[in-house]
Amino acid sequence: MSAPLRILCIGGGPAGLYFAMLAKKADPARVVRVVERNRPYDTFGWGVVFSDQTLGNLEAADAETAREIAGAFNHWDDIEVNFRGRTIRSGGHGFCGIGRKRLLNILQRRCEDLGVELVFERQVGDDEEEARAFGADLVIASDGLNSRIREKYAHVFEPDIDTRRCRFVWLGTKKRFDAFTFAFVETPHGWFQAHAYQFDGDTSTFIVETPEETWKAAGLEAMSQEEAIAFCERLFAPWLDGHGLLSNAEHLRGSANWIRFPRVVCGRWVHWTGDALPELAARASPQGPTAPMAKPGDPRVGDRGHPIVLMGDAAHTAHFSIGSGTKLAFEDAIALDRAMRGAPDLERALETYQAERSVEVLKIQNAARNSTEWFENVKRYTALEAEQFAYSLLTRSQRISHENLRLRDAGYVRGVESWFAARAGSGDTARPPMFTPFSLRGTTLPNRVVVSPMAQYSCVDGLPDDYYLVHLGSRAHGGAGLVFTEMACVSPDARISLGCAGLWNDAQQQGWKRIVDYVHARTPAKIALQLGHAGPKGSTQRGWEKADEPIVETDGARNWPLIAPSAVRYGPTNQVPRAMTRADMDAVRDAFVAATRRGAEAGFDWLELHCAHGYLLSAFLCPLTNRRTDDYGGSLENRCRWPLEVFRAMRAAWPADRPMSVRISAHDWAPGGNTPDDAVAIARLFKEAGADLIDVSSGQTTRDAKPVYGRMYQTPFADRIRNEAGIATMAVGAIFEPDHVNSILMAGRADLCAIARPHLADPYWTLHAAAQLGYESMPWPVQYLTGKSQLERNLARAAADASVVPGGERMKIDRRASPLTPALSPRCGEREPPIRTTRRLPSPRASGERGGGEGPR
Repeated sequence: MSAPLRILCIGGGPAGLYFAMLAKKADPARVVRVVERNRPYDTFGWGVVFSDQTLGNLEAADAETAREIAGAFNHWDDIEVNFRGRTIRSGGHGFCGIGRKRLLNILQRRCEDLGVELVFERQVGDDEEEARAFGADLVIASDGLNSRIREKYAHVFEPDIDTRRCRFVWLGTKKRFDAFTFAFVETPHGWFQAHAYQFDGDTSTFIVETPEETWKAAGLEAMSQEEAIAFCERLFAPWLDGHGLLSNAEHLRGSANWIRFPRVVCGRWVHWTGDALPELAARASPQGPTAPMAKPGDPRVGDRGHPIVLMGDAAHTAHFSIGSGTKLAFEDAIALDRAMRGAPDLERALETYQAERSVEVLKIQNAARNSTEWFENVKRYTALEAEQFAYSLLTRSQRISHENLRLRDAGYVRGVESWFAARAGSGDTARPPMFTPFSLRGTTLPNRVVVSPMAQYSCVDGLPDDYYLVHLGSRAHGGAGLVFTEMACVSPDARISLGCAGLWNDAQQQGWKRIVDYVHARTPAKIALQLGHAGPKGSTQRGWEKADEPIVETDGARNWPLIAPSAVRYGPTNQVPRAMTRADMDAVRDAFVAATRRGAEAGFDWLELHCAHGYLLSAFLCPLTNRRTDDYGGSLENRCRWPLEVFRAMRAAWPADRPMSVRISAHDWAPGGNTPDDAVAIARLFKEAGADLIDVSSGQTTRDAKPVYGRMYQTPFADRIRNEAGIATMAVGAIFEPDHVNSILMAGRADLCAIARPHLADPYWTLHAAAQLGYESMPWPVQYLTGKSQLERNLARAAADASVVPGGERMKIDRRASPLTPALSPRCGEREPPIRTTRRLPSPRASGERGGGEGPR
């Protein structure tokens, strides 16, 4: 019969204690020891925050501990944001706080009751010696953020530690806050912010944070701990009400308690110190030795070793602004316990643990990164009014959405919607932000949904025919406020493919005018013209053929010569383009101007210059494709020189009362390419040249690009440009739900949202979104009104059906929250993922980006 498993947990924080407890509970015969360097009642934190979801996980894992923890919680529902003399509150968030010391004491007592051996005041210098002395079969490295074990085996665990740019100090106060409170204070040195919440009957956590450059400028680097605390007390006196700030890190000298948050990611979470015997692996399972017998030559056969498993902060960290550190530690412990119960052997249990937790933790860390970056860049948002500033804060992680906030606090959302509508000039009646008007120059869009430019590759000799009338006309009927043409090329050799649209002759102008006139006569939509030149990405096959590959030459198809800023081809099979001369630049500039005049004559409401995705003007902007040594290459200003010249010439030819935008690739996603910092600088230059809006895309400038896809993955670039360069932006890229659009607009991350693939699948995406959100004032074509009423009835019926709970009772439904989802009571603010409140409208996968042509974006 196999001997009981011996488990050693190095580190007595929440991860080590909770796993030790679960492991002992699962098999009382196991010998489990926790070794902690501090005394039982030592802790250097203040309070921690949990969510209802985390409490549910704890209840399922060990009800007795969960009940004791829940009984010690301090509960509150509201978030309060204090900014520029204003206080904004929203409710329904359901936070739960507990003192870190109290939490550890509960876990320690539960471990002792179950028979876990707790060893305090022992510093483990050599984990191998400690494991050998104990006879450990399994070692849990739960030794915290500065894990010595992770560092020792760094070649295996592959830690990636990113030290963030803000300094923060973890303090306490006897001021009892009745809401999770954020306070922002501007000083001559920069902005400081406080995160404060009550965690027991008379004490609150009070975290002060600021960018390091502000921290240094304020002199905090040279202050003693006492001086720095006094500084913070003066700074946040309006919220402390005469209470002082407390430190429990007196052992640290000077400014050492002001730290920069280290984001920890590990490539691997498990390390085997030797070749484990097969019977060791079998003893992990309550079912006994079910692992197959080892065979001669099996790499597992040899001297007895043991696995070392990272857990908690040793394996990962997530910024305190989303309050997930202790949550992740507990869930690590639960996941490993569950894996060991269900797997036939220890090796497979550890594989399951690493695979499951690495994915789940990555989701939290992505949200934490968004939240961290928001607080690192508070100055970016300080031009916003308090209503929008607070909303931006609440939705900073992109895990909390507009409809999720409505479920939490419908009154708060009605208030901010009314504020947004009033600022948009549509009265103060609350409505979803996507259905408010937007004006630039003399053009007003009826709403903020845009049909993105999408290459259709269906023209003959550049002429838009009936297909384009139906394609663009149907999307104009579909409710979008602005409909873009695909990139119309300014000359035959400016095309991507033989099927691309053009605007270089009278016939094409008349073809476009027919479409423009139809949109104006039959729909409330406006229509925009996008002009561009393919440059080094020209003379390729249509998008549904071999995208980006040269034309297969037949009797009716021939490749044409290409031009570019430098003789750099887009891919190994593409032509090497000819580097442009000044005469070439003049000719192409004049072609853009001629096409601009034709567009104005055709009656387009809006003009966009395409400077993205590796086409000609983009190739000038990108340092990977522009290798010139003259005035048009080298520095960013030089690389922008000719695209700005083209833009200015177009602006002079375009009617002054009609807006012009510029599409840019805000990130090349490749080493040595343009970065989001460069994108802000580029946007400023186009703004100075007269651009009214930046259409913010990214990538496709080089085949070496490695984009990081995800929902709304390009929106942060639009956010930066809008709020740093001070120019209107259009967000694009994996925006496919109405909730995405409303969240982006309400938070001030962009002014318009361009939607591509969903509009290919559903020309009436915007009308359907209005019905889905219960917005009945959306104008429909009169011919379709009977369809509108039936759709609304069907959605209301689906919502009613969804509200039925076991026993036949119905839950109260807020139809404005969503006609499809009952108004549940989500809790715990940033501490929980969003409750999905809208049915996903049909759309292809967001990760299906390709580099071919323009493609739908």
